[in-house]
Amino acid sequence: MATVRQLHKIRSDPAAGVFYTAKEAARLLGLANAARVTAWLQGRKGTSLGPVLVRQYEPIATSQDVGFWDLLEVRFVDHFRRQGVSLQALRKAAQTARERWNEQHPFATSKAKYLTDRKHIFELTARETGDDILLDLVTRQYAIYLVLEETLGRGIVFDPATGLAKEWRPRPKDFPDVAMNPTIAFGQPIIVPAGIPTSAIYRTWKAESGNYSAVCDWYGVDAAVAKQAVEFELGLPN
Repeated sequence: MATVRQLHKIRSDPAAGVFYTAKEAARLLGLANAARVTAWLQGRKGTSLGPVLVRQYEPIATSQDVGFWDLLEVRFVDHFRRQGVSLQALRKAAQTARERWNEQHPFATSKAKYLTDRKHIFELTARETGDDILLDLVTRQYAIYLVLEETLGRGIVFDPATGLAKEWRPRPKDFPDVAMNPTIAFGQPIIVPAGIPTSAIYRTWKAESGNYSAVCDWYGVDAAVAKQAVEFELGLPN
């Protein structure tokens, strides 16, 4: 089996150089507590509880920066935690998946590539850890598990060669033109295909006292697109 150390081998990384602070990650994911992000990535200090996920980059000094794939894996963990699945079960499932697939970021991989195997891993984990909620999701209520998988995959574009996420549209139904791509604008939310950060459009809108015409003239975008950017930023927690 592959070890965590082996999984940290240097490889071509299309998301290299993209970092989010724990606070930024929590804000983008709509989490009330940024401490959850660091706890799932580094474990809880003073306890025997280790990390749930293997982080994309080794932290520098005391920084707790999060990579693009880390962000999506935190999103995955948070989604299942909201269903009541235990951290113990998620930690075990992640470890098993990393070793089985020789993949450092199993929760940021294509559901199409690993759906059947992921169900098997979760069912095995549920039985080993005694997590009845997870067992329900993958056996007696398998349809619910499929819905969860569909929800988690929504808005994500996967690289067909690696199966890893390469773009994420956080709220594709409400804001279809807002995306996050680690190769553009350092992974910050942008308007596609223009590649303009939503935060820049929002700041200009505020400076222009809410005048969308001025924003559109400045950036050369349609009013509907500018409104998406502004409303997306307004919808993020402070």
